Amino acid sequence: MSLIMFMLISIILSTILIIIGFWLPLNNPDTEKLSPYECGFDPLGNARLPFSIRFFLIAILFLLFDLEIALLLPTPWALQMNPMSTLSLSTFILILLTIGLIYEWVQGGLEWAE
Repeated sequence: MSLIMFMLISIILSTILIIIGFWLPLNNPDTEKLSPYECGFDPLGNARLPFSIRFFLIAILFLLFDLEIALLLPTPWALQMNPMSTLSLSTFILILLTIGLIYEWVQGGLEWAE
């Protein structure tokens, strides 16, 4: 009985919210809103603008160090189970990523402007 009541309340609440969402907003279309390009770019210009590869490099480095945090986050809990292997694996990951960071720094990959 409670499942039927839950489904009935969910359907009624969803229907009410859909009706309110459909009737509540004001719809005032104009030429700017109806155009396919609202962002201010010229729709008749060249679509192939040059894009800096450094942006992708910074994005990949961000993902790499974000992944590092995801790999090292369970380390305190894993240290309670098998401290020696967990510590050596965590140290290896940190050393490998530190070497990669130093390499990128020396090569100038972290410099945004030339």
